[in-house]
Amino acid sequence: MASPEKMTRYPIIDLIPQKEPFVMIGELIRAEEGTTVTTFRISADNPLVVDSVFSAGGMIENIAQTAAAGMGYKCLTEKSAPPVGFIGGIKNLQIFSQPSVGSHITTLVKVEHEVLNARVVRGEIRIGDTLVASCEMKILAKSFFEVLRIKEKKAIWKRKM
Repeated sequence: MASPEKMTRYPIIDLIPQKEPFVMIGELIRAEEGTTVTTFRISADNPLVVDSVFSAGGMIENIAQTAAAGMGYKCLTEKSAPPVGFIGGIKNLQIFSQPSVGSHITTLVKVEHEVLNARVVRGEIRIGDTLVASCEMKILAKSFFEVLRIKEKKAIWKRKM
């Protein structure tokens, strides 16, 4: 992966599976092995803004999309198709404050563990130096589900024999 000085810039929409108006990240700042950093400005027309603040769901989605952008960047630079990921679980979610409309947030995601097509990441959202939210998230790639489906079919087939 690349440091900010050496990164090829791609439109965010090319790095993640989400499309407008459900894009919750604005710019990929850094994508290095195991670490991704994005920025995002909260707008009033964002579907996850409630009563002029970015909702908890918006912050969770921002962390998930930051993780997806890191994988998308890696896949684009390696000329491979990025997998579609799903949030498999969230632990230790802490929300210290909710960013208001107009706030500029920076999100850092670090991969803690990776097994097969499952990743555990730690995400932090900041406004300047102030931590506003953090969590641990399990992300499962679509191909992980395909592996489970194949195993299920084999088990059913064996029972029929």
